[in-house]
Amino acid sequence: MQNILCSGLLYKNIKFKIYRTVILPVVLYGCGTWSLILRKESRLKVFDNKVLRRIFGSKRNKRDEVRGEWRKLHNEELNDLYCTPNTFRVIKSRKMNLVGHVACMGEKRSVYRVLVRKPNGK
Repeated sequence: MQNILCSGLLYKNIKFKIYRTVILPVVLYGCGTWSLILRKESRLKVFDNKVLRRIFGSKRNKRDEVRGEWRKLHNEELNDLYCTPNTFRVIKSRKMNLVGHVACMGEKRSVYRVLVRKPNGK
Protein backbone atom coordinates (compact mmCIF):
# COMPACT_ATOMS: atom_id res chain seq x y z
CA MET A 1 0.00 0.00 0.00
CA GLN A 2 2.93 2.34 0.59
CA ASN A 3 3.80 2.28 -3.09
CA ILE A 4 0.25 3.10 -4.09
CA LEU A 5 -0.10 5.99 -1.64
CA CYS A 6 3.29 7.47 -2.58
CA SER A 7 2.80 7.02 -6.32
CA GLY A 8 2.73 10.11 -8.45
CA LEU A 9 0.64 8.35 -11.08
CA LEU A 10 -2.59 8.40 -9.08
CA TYR A 11 -4.63 11.46 -8.24
CA LYS A 12 -4.85 12.44 -4.59
CA ASN A 13 -8.62 11.96 -4.65
CA ILE A 14 -8.19 8.32 -5.65
CA LYS A 15 -5.55 7.76 -2.99
CA PHE A 16 -7.85 9.27 -0.39
CA LYS A 17 -10.73 7.02 -1.50
CA ILE A 18 -8.43 4.00 -1.17
CA TYR A 19 -7.60 5.15 2.35
CA ARG A 20 -11.26 5.52 3.31
CA THR A 21 -12.50 2.30 1.71
CA VAL A 22 -9.60 -0.12 2.18
CA ILE A 23 -7.20 0.98 4.91
CA LEU A 24 -9.52 2.60 7.47
CA PRO A 25 -11.96 -0.35 7.74
CA VAL A 26 -9.04 -2.72 8.35
CA VAL A 27 -7.64 -0.47 11.06
CA LEU A 28 -11.01 0.01 12.75
CA TYR A 29 -12.07 -3.65 12.63
CA GLY A 30 -13.64 -4.57 15.98
CA CYS A 31 -13.33 -1.05 17.37
CA GLY A 32 -16.78 -1.35 18.96
CA THR A 33 -15.23 -3.46 21.69
CA TRP A 34 -12.12 -1.35 22.27
CA SER A 35 -11.57 0.62 25.42
CA LEU A 36 -10.00 3.81 24.15
CA ILE A 37 -7.30 5.21 26.34
CA LEU A 38 -5.19 8.26 25.58
CA ARG A 39 -2.31 6.12 24.36
CA LYS A 40 -4.47 4.41 21.74
CA GLU A 41 -6.01 7.74 20.74
CA SER A 42 -2.62 9.29 20.14
CA ARG A 43 -1.48 6.24 18.15
CA LEU A 44 -4.56 6.50 15.93
CA LYS A 45 -3.91 10.21 15.36
CA VAL A 46 -0.31 9.48 14.44
CA PHE A 47 -1.42 6.74 12.04
CA ASP A 48 -3.97 9.04 10.38
CA ASN A 49 -1.40 11.79 9.94
CA LYS A 50 1.21 9.39 8.55
CA VAL A 51 -1.17 8.05 5.93
CA LEU A 52 -2.39 11.52 4.98
CA ARG A 53 1.20 12.72 4.66
CA ARG A 54 1.91 9.81 2.32
CA ILE A 55 -1.08 10.80 0.22
CA PHE A 56 -0.49 14.56 0.11
CA GLY A 57 3.28 14.62 0.55
CA SER A 58 5.18 15.87 3.55
CA LYS A 59 5.70 19.31 2.06
CA ARG A 60 3.16 21.72 0.72
CA ASN A 61 2.94 22.07 -3.05
CA LYS A 62 3.30 25.81 -2.97
CA ARG A 63 5.96 27.82 -1.31
CA ASP A 64 5.52 29.91 1.78
CA GLU A 65 4.63 33.40 0.54
CA VAL A 66 6.69 35.23 3.19
CA ARG A 67 9.96 33.31 2.99
CA GLY A 68 9.64 31.75 -0.44
CA GLU A 69 10.63 28.34 0.92
CA TRP A 70 8.99 24.94 0.94
CA ARG A 71 7.49 24.17 4.31
CA LYS A 72 6.05 21.18 6.11
CA LEU A 73 2.33 20.72 6.42
CA HIS A 74 0.97 21.20 9.90
CA ASN A 75 -1.54 18.66 11.20
CA GLU A 76 -4.40 21.18 11.06
CA GLU A 77 -3.63 22.00 7.44
CA LEU A 78 -3.39 18.31 6.66
CA ASN A 79 -6.84 17.67 8.12
CA ASP A 80 -8.28 20.68 6.30
CA LEU A 81 -7.10 19.50 2.87
CA TYR A 82 -9.79 16.86 2.81
CA CYS A 83 -12.58 16.27 5.27
CA THR A 84 -11.08 13.20 6.86
CA PRO A 85 -13.50 10.99 8.70
CA ASN A 86 -13.03 11.73 12.38
CA THR A 87 -11.74 8.39 13.60
CA PHE A 88 -12.98 8.89 17.13
CA ARG A 89 -16.51 9.70 16.03
CA VAL A 90 -16.51 6.55 13.90
CA ILE A 91 -15.33 4.49 16.88
CA LYS A 92 -17.93 6.08 19.16
CA SER A 93 -20.76 5.43 16.71
CA ARG A 94 -19.69 1.81 16.27
CA LYS A 95 -19.60 1.37 20.04
CA MET A 96 -23.10 2.78 20.34
CA ASN A 97 -24.24 0.51 17.51
CA LEU A 98 -22.84 -2.52 19.34
CA VAL A 99 -24.51 -1.49 22.62
CA GLY A 100 -27.81 -1.11 20.77
CA HIS A 101 -27.53 -4.63 19.38
CA VAL A 102 -26.65 -6.06 22.78
CA ALA A 103 -29.52 -4.19 24.45
CA CYS A 104 -31.97 -5.82 22.02
CA MET A 105 -30.77 -9.30 22.93
CA GLY A 106 -32.70 -11.43 25.34
CA GLU A 107 -31.90 -11.75 29.03
CA LYS A 108 -30.66 -15.31 28.54
CA ARG A 109 -27.73 -14.21 26.37
CA SER A 110 -24.47 -13.92 28.29
CA VAL A 111 -23.43 -10.75 26.45
CA TYR A 112 -26.61 -9.02 27.60
CA ARG A 113 -26.04 -10.14 31.18
CA VAL A 114 -22.54 -8.69 31.13
CA LEU A 115 -23.91 -5.36 29.85
CA VAL A 116 -26.61 -4.95 32.51
CA ARG A 117 -24.79 -6.67 35.37
CA LYS A 118 -24.41 -4.71 38.57
CA PRO A 119 -21.31 -5.96 40.38
CA ASN A 120 -21.35 -6.20 44.14
CA GLY A 121 -18.60 -4.62 46.19
CA LYS A 122 -15.69 -2.63 44.95
